[in-house]
Amino acid sequence: MTFHRKIQLLLFVFLMTGCIRLYAQKEMDLYAGAIPNALQTADSGILKDGIASKVSRPSLTVYLPEAAKASGAAVIICPGGGYSVLVIQKEGFNIAAWFRDHGIAAFVLKYRLPSNVTMGDKSIGPLQDAQQAIKLVREHAKEWRIDGDRIGIMGFSAGGHLAATAATHFGKALIANDNNTSLRPDFSLLVYPVISMTDSLGHQGSKNNLLGKEASPEQIKLYSNELQVTEQTPPAFLIHAADDKVVDVDNSISYFEALRHHKIPVEMHVYPKGDHGFVLKIPVDDWMGLCLKWLDNNGWTIKK
Repeated sequence: MTFHRKIQLLLFVFLMTGCIRLYAQKEMDLYAGAIPNALQTADSGILKDGIASKVSRPSLTVYLPEAAKASGAAVIICPGGGYSVLVIQKEGFNIAAWFRDHGIAAFVLKYRLPSNVTMGDKSIGPLQDAQQAIKLVREHAKEWRIDGDRIGIMGFSAGGHLAATAATHFGKALIANDNNTSLRPDFSLLVYPVISMTDSLGHQGSKNNLLGKEASPEQIKLYSNELQVTEQTPPAFLIHAADDKVVDVDNSISYFEALRHHKIPVEMHVYPKGDHGFVLKIPVDDWMGLCLKWLDNNGWTIKK
């Protein structure tokens, strides 16, 4: 191999490595300094078989599309797991990669799991992290080639409760926000979500983990997001299975009805079968295709 050919090969490898680094996912701490409401932040949790547990140090994993594909839209993804664990591979990283490949920037939120050991008030810990994620993405919008007015939040199961909470509780900042950055997501994507904390509708495991077994009626009402919808709540896309035995489809229906009565744009799809966690069974292109079509139809993914 000639010297000139060696130089060409080295340059090609350098350029390709740079491209891979630019577009590969990157995990970053959610907070640059002290974590609010934290008592212990020993580590970022245990990750085994795609499941994260004991998360006390939250992070954001960034998936950016190539510049030529980038639509300017972004989605922050909250995996589910009953506020006990995070199904972060199948309800996080896999979904983020799909969004990235379709020109949408995606951010997987590894949020703190409620614990009296690691936080002063476990009921607000996950919401603090969701608000911080929205703030961080919005403040880095230009750097990440994102339109600051097209940043949505997505959640699965209990992560759907967190996403719906972020969509209905953005008026009160639970984090430092000196720049008064908007904490309101522009849209929400809710997949078999826990919506309510009421005994008749909610998922008791999620409720007990977030609020405790002795939650007050005021707390239960505050975190029952079907009761917190206003005219300022962002548009939503909901998808659920009618035969869900873990989180009753009435959770999605109640949120749909609350949005509809407040004249908030909302679309809902209900599979007759699929049970809970159907994203693990139904091909991602099938149900995510419906989601992408909704984003397209509402102008969120129109490249500007």
